[in-house]
Amino acid sequence: MSTTESTPVPAATTVLISGASRGLGLAVATLLVQRGLRVAGFARALTPELQSLAEAHPDRVVCGAVDVTDQPAVEEFTADAAQRLGHSFDGLVNNAAAGEYTMFVHARPAGIEQIITTNLLAPLLLTRLFTRGLLATGGRGRAVMVSSICAHRGFAGHAVYSATKAGLEGATRSLAHEFRDRLLINCVAPGFFASELSAILDTDQVATILRRTPVKRLTRSAEVATMIATLLLDSSALTGQSIVIDGGLTA
Repeated sequence: MSTTESTPVPAATTVLISGASRGLGLAVATLLVQRGLRVAGFARALTPELQSLAEAHPDRVVCGAVDVTDQPAVEEFTADAAQRLGHSFDGLVNNAAAGEYTMFVHARPAGIEQIITTNLLAPLLLTRLFTRGLLATGGRGRAVMVSSICAHRGFAGHAVYSATKAGLEGATRSLAHEFRDRLLINCVAPGFFASELSAILDTDQVATILRRTPVKRLTRSAEVATMIATLLLDSSALTGQSIVIDGGLTA
């Protein structure tokens, strides 16, 4: 019996990044630009750092103040950015997220809904927009969902956040099968790192995390950004996976 191998999915050239204004999103945008890619980054509010990146590379970077839960605004920004960059998107990084530290019995229904909308519904809709664009152009692409170790291990006060990240990982596995060799889609699941999300933890919680982490430090944004870049540019055999980057905390 003979088998026919498809050609590998090429490296991404033009990448759409949500939550790109600071932290991990900004680190990813900066690294991809350094590697010569075109980048469109958006976030609810722009920062001087993201604006400076766009000003320094006006032909390769487009940024905008867009709330990821505002679907019409996301669609408008995406279409405009692709036109300005002169290329349809063949890479996606779903990074925007809302943090949570609330005991579940005290969680307000509106708060639960807001976290689910931001962390699960919005990324799924953005992925749908991205994949529909690939199909329309006959292209192939790569996507990375930013998950969390909270999808793999329980942490008190993070029930809803954990549920949304586990949902992203489940969707990733299914989409890998649905799109097969048209799309390489994976998750990165960082441990706690210096960001707005980890800032909701108190000193005792951070100390406990450090004590239980073999490398005795928080994850660095640059380490996660490098893995995301690898998935977008270098690896052509990984799809449907969740790669944990947490210094051994969940090992």
